[in-house]
Amino acid sequence: MAAGGSYSIVEYFGGDDGYRCGYCKNEKGNFSHGMWSHSMTVQDYQDLIDRGWRRSGKYVYKPIMNKTCCPQYTIRCHASNFHPTKTHKKTLKRMNKFLSNGEMPVEQNDGKNEGVLEELKCRLKPLSSMLQRTVAIAAGKTQSFLAGEPMDSVHEEGVRSPPQDLLKKHHTDVEEITTSPDTDSKSTSPSTPREDAAPTPPEKTSHVTPKPGKGADPNRPMCRKAKDIRKERRLQKDQQKHQEGESASVTPVPLKSTSKQPKSLEDFISESLPADPLHRLEVRLVRSNPPSPQFKASFDASYQVYKLYQIAIHEDPADKPTEGQFKRFLCDSPLEATTAPDGPDVGYGSFHQQYWLDGRIVAVGVLDILPSCVSSVYLYYHPDFSSLSLGTYSALSEIAFTKQLQKQSPKLAYYYLGFYVHSCPKMRYKGQYRPSDLLCPETYVWVSIERCLPHLDTSAYSRLNEDAKAGDAQALKDVGKALVLHRRTVMPYAAYARKRKGSNEEKDVEQYAGLVGQTCAERILLYRS
Repeated sequence: MAAGGSYSIVEYFGGDDGYRCGYCKNEKGNFSHGMWSHSMTVQDYQDLIDRGWRRSGKYVYKPIMNKTCCPQYTIRCHASNFHPTKTHKKTLKRMNKFLSNGEMPVEQNDGKNEGVLEELKCRLKPLSSMLQRTVAIAAGKTQSFLAGEPMDSVHEEGVRSPPQDLLKKHHTDVEEITTSPDTDSKSTSPSTPREDAAPTPPEKTSHVTPKPGKGADPNRPMCRKAKDIRKERRLQKDQQKHQEGESASVTPVPLKSTSKQPKSLEDFISESLPADPLHRLEVRLVRSNPPSPQFKASFDASYQVYKLYQIAIHEDPADKPTEGQFKRFLCDSPLEATTAPDGPDVGYGSFHQQYWLDGRIVAVGVLDILPSCVSSVYLYYHPDFSSLSLGTYSALSEIAFTKQLQKQSPKLAYYYLGFYVHSCPKMRYKGQYRPSDLLCPETYVWVSIERCLPHLDTSAYSRLNEDAKAGDAQALKDVGKALVLHRRTVMPYAAYARKRKGSNEEKDVEQYAGLVGQTCAERILLYRS
């Protein structure tokens, strides 16, 4: 029961029948458990999504992971530690260019293929770098070429790009161990490029039979060990520091840090625009349940954008996205609007985050603000602006919004992106918002996505938690303690069962209680007619 004395009330429907899968289009391959939620506290829903449940309107469902054709793993991003990828940065820069001077990107990218493209880039990058180094060495280029190419490891195939400080470290290693065979022995720096070495006149080159131990060309110095070169370089650096220290003792000069701090997500989003930009973008958060005055005033404009989106992007027939369907799907919510002393200023519950461009709605993100996270429900946008990658842009904006809320409520630390579907390539883009975790479908603990991907590459369904001894901490222990609502009376299931002798409901109640977990079963009211 919530602090205010309210209960969550649900009707459980089971999940024996298969239906059409929206990912692989299998007509009977999608299996899930479902329940209708008449009302739901934000804490109960937080606990449910942390057990793999998710809502669509007032309908709350949980995929049967080891049975459904396309397993759907709950995914969350650590908002405070999030770092945008190159693709994310390009999306934000494109938006800023559009706002500044109206430059609309040529390519049409609504974010659906982002996961496929990112994965291909990640897998091909090590091979591309290896090929470039091989060609360079064959052409006689070594240090001058490799100095500008950070070292890639073949073992990092399929994994995100390493942080910049690691790249710098690898770059230093390359400079230390890769030296040009054409370096002059009299050079004071072993890293001098080939073109700076003293050339040998071709006419005076003597063709003498090589002597033992002198190498292929006796006119060139013997090869030196990388270890010796590194020692010499360290000595040179120590001498240089010593000399700088003596001069600094006379006239101290503050040294500027050479390490450039990477821009934060907020820096990219709020990148300075001209004083008079061509377009103006405003983001407004309006409560959708119960509907606020701002939500009611913008309802029709928001619905029209949804209708255009469903017809153009999802190819729905014109008569399918009705106003009633829009209300049931994206406006109705079982979540109760509440506030808490340690919660965010806007409170908890269901909201629409509207993107207004020059005074009209161009996109809407449907959000739930919960005690520990901001949960993304859906996004729709005007098809005319699909080339701005509004799906990606809105996700980045919602991560920044989560970070803003975390400053007000420290425990609100995560951004939930819904379900990650590894077996559907176009849904893998969610895995690019890192650091992120996937929810183990058996133990309901969070596992970093880097550890999950090798398992999912092998099998669409995986336990994810590698600890074979680990179990579900909220596993059902006593179904008799599960609460039911019968004839407007709240009672434990044990008392209800005594009143309803001979009924065959225990199997369904046990299945429901096992899926929501012992704690939720003792808090949520299961409606019984």
